Order: sequence, then C-alpha cells, then structure tokens
Amino acid sequence: MSLLEGRTGDWEIVIGLEIHAQVTSKSKLFSGASTEFGAEPNTQVSLVDAAMPGMLPVINERAVEQAVRTGLGLNAQINLVSIFDRKNYFYPDLPQGYQISQFLDPVVGKGEIEIDLADGTSRTIGITRLHLEQDAGKSIHDQDPRKTLIDLNRSGVALMEIVSEPDMRSAEEAGAYVTKIRSIVRYLGTCDGNMQEGSLRADVNVSVRKPGGELGTRSEIKNVNSIRFIREAIDYEARRQIEIIEDGGTVDQETRLFDPDRGETRSMRSKEESHDYRYFPDPDLLPLELEQSWVDAIRESLPELPDEKKHRFMGEYGLSVDDAAQLIAERETAEYFEAVAEGRDPKIAANWVTGELFGALNRTDTDLSASTVSADMLGKLVDLISDGTLSNRLAKEVFEIMFETGDDPEKIVEERGMKQVTDTGAIEAAVDDAIAAGAAQVEQYKGGNEKILGWFVGQVMKATQGKANPQAVNEILRKKLDG
Repeated sequence: MSLLEGRTGDWEIVIGLEIHAQVTSKSKLFSGASTEFGAEPNTQVSLVDAAMPGMLPVINERAVEQAVRTGLGLNAQINLVSIFDRKNYFYPDLPQGYQISQFLDPVVGKGEIEIDLADGTSRTIGITRLHLEQDAGKSIHDQDPRKTLIDLNRSGVALMEIVSEPDMRSAEEAGAYVTKIRSIVRYLGTCDGNMQEGSLRADVNVSVRKPGGELGTRSEIKNVNSIRFIREAIDYEARRQIEIIEDGGTVDQETRLFDPDRGETRSMRSKEESHDYRYFPDPDLLPLELEQSWVDAIRESLPELPDEKKHRFMGEYGLSVDDAAQLIAERETAEYFEAVAEGRDPKIAANWVTGELFGALNRTDTDLSASTVSADMLGKLVDLISDGTLSNRLAKEVFEIMFETGDDPEKIVEERGMKQVTDTGAIEAAVDDAIAAGAAQVEQYKGGNEKILGWFVGQVMKATQGKANPQAVNEILRKKLDG
C-alpha cells in the first residue's frame, strides 16, 4: 500500500478514473458528419449535431461494435439490452442543452484489467462500466479579448467512457492503469489513444483517508490529457486535501482543473450529483438490443491482447517481466520484436530492441513507424554478431550508422571494413607486441594483479582498431602470460 505522510501520520489516497476514449469511426455517434481531426472550425457539423428543431438521432452501428469490442478487451460483461439517456446540463458548447449518454443501463458492465508496476508486481483494477455518449463542442477563449468562440466539429463525436472502481492507491498505479487502457484500445483499434489531440483523456477522482478508514470527500479533476499530468495532479491534490483536513477544515466535493504550468489543481465548480442531471431515457432512441451471436462474432475477431502477449513472451521466449512489458506496450513494437527474434536468440533480440533501438528512438524523438532500422535489418545485425563477424562493440557502431543512414548492416561492414578479426595469428602478433611493450605490467600480473589483464586487452584492441575478437584476445593473453 502506498501511503503519504502528513503531520498527523499516514494517509491513504483513493483514486478512481473516468477515461473518455474517442471511438475510431469515420462518422459521429448519431449523425453522418465526419470525425476527422484538424478540420476548419464548424465545417463538420450536421443538423443533428447543431440541434436544429425536428432533427432526430440515428445510432451509428460501428460505434456500438467498437464499444462491445472494447468491453470484451476489458474482460467485461456485455449487456444485450442497454438504454440511451438524456443527461441535462447547460454548457455553451452543448447545443441541445443535454447530452445523450447512458446511465443505469450501459452497453458494457463490470470488468477488470491487470496493471504492471515498476517494482515488478501486478495489480487487478476493477472496471465499473463502459458507456457510449456524445462529446460536446469546444469553447475557444483566446481568439477574442471579450468573446468566447464555439467550434462544434467535436459535437456529437462518439465517446466511450470507461469508469474504474476506486481501486488505485497511488499516482503510479493511476498512470499504469491509463497506460494499460490506452494500450488495449490501440491493440483493438477502437481508439487511436492520441492524448495530445484529446482523443483519450481522463477525469481523475481523488480522496484521502486514514488507512482502512471511511472514504473521504472526493474532488474530480477534469480533462487531464497526459499520463504525466495525471500523476502530477493526483500528487498535488492528495497533499492539498491532507493539508486542509490536518488544519481542521473539510474538503469540498467539487470539480477542479489541473494547471500543468503551475503543477496545481484549482477549483472550477461544485461537483454535481447524478440526480442534478435529471437523467431519463431519450424518447428519440429505442433501447439498444444486441444479438448474442453478434457479440460472439466480435469476440472471435479479437487480436491477442497485451496481457496474453506478455505471458506468451515470458513463456515462449524466456523474457523477463520488464522486457516483456516493454515489448508488448504497443502492438507495433511487439510485432517488430517478433520479426527480429524469428529464428534467432530471443533474449539477444530483446536486448537490441529495448536497448539500442529504443535508446536511439528516444534520443531522436522518433516513432518506431518512422525508424530507419527495419526489423529485417536489425535481425541481420544480430546474425552478424552470432556468426562472429561483429563483436558487440563493433555492432553498436554499425547500428549507429544504420540508424543514421538507413543502410543495410552487411553493406556497412563490407564498405567500411568493420569485420571482427578472428584470425588467431593476427591476434597473437598483437598480443606479443603488447607483452613486449609492457614489461612492468607483466610483472604486476605475475605478482597476482589479475586486473592488469585489462591493460593488455586495451593495447590489443587499440592495435587492431577494436576489431579483435575479445574472447580470443583474453584466451591468448592468459595462455601466454601464464606460460
């Protein structure tokens, strides 16, 4: 259990998340308007989205299929009958004056996922439900000194709201949970998970209590759009609440915003209860009834999901939990690794993908899809190490050239003369020269200083421009010095 220390002792954080994931669909939840990102303001708005009188919503079957697909990926109950409700509240970018959502009868019920933590442990986090709802438009405050402008392009876009149980106890767990949900929906192809564009964002519910005590009053932090900000918002908000309680005050149930520039949350409005929204079934939409055979067909089409893939990588390839977790985080990365590992030592393949490749991609802020080193090319590099053509040190040099130029490793080795020297005659000559030039070091070695062997290795590698086979160098050196 992760606890925070206050003046009056330890405190436990209780966290629940509501993730809003934009459904991957070319049209909106109840209209045929486009959902493409980046269009000119108010150019993707149908009469339904603008709430013109007499316009009736028509359900988008693809959006329902994507919600069911996601529910199955969350190991959740699929409800064959669900109901769309009107959630009534005023907001300037909500043209209808209500949002079509789901409340008591959502399309997806209880489920659970497994999260992986930095210490190598795993935890199960419960899912309360997943429901479908329309997104609102966007209020723009920075284009006129006196007016708020409205862009309705996003109005009516299909969202899946994934509501967790209040099972998380630290900012780390919340970050791992969002990471896993994002990974699952990207594997499934039900949401692109792009947090920068707002297609996946979270409302974070935070409260504090004495360990094992009654649940405290929660604050909801709205629309946090990065995993780092989610973690920072939780840490700040928990400490804010502890300070209020320890100073004799009470925490208000309210909605807050996170300011990433200041690293703090600030009050937005008092938090509504569900009865404040006056939910009732939308009279323009019939109950949504699904056939079990349709749900079963979607289940059959699911890809291998992250947790299944992680356990397979550990069993089939003998990888550690950490390596497997890194490699399955994105479907594209997992497929890249399997292509490199095919017919080769999987642990060496994993080391090169998670080490050199990931390091180069992070250093240059490059996505794997834009990498100049294909899986086929990296596999060839691993082959050159396995057959003795390259030492590990030379292979790293070749990799850097591959990453910079996109050239094939065999071509680089041939053109630049980078083959490892395995000719024992050439290595023996370099060893003899090193011994002849290091009489003092020979005496130290014979006097019991084993570490001085490294000096001789360095001299031989320098003489061979780093191309001598290190294993052969060590064997020949010991043989001659011990002889």
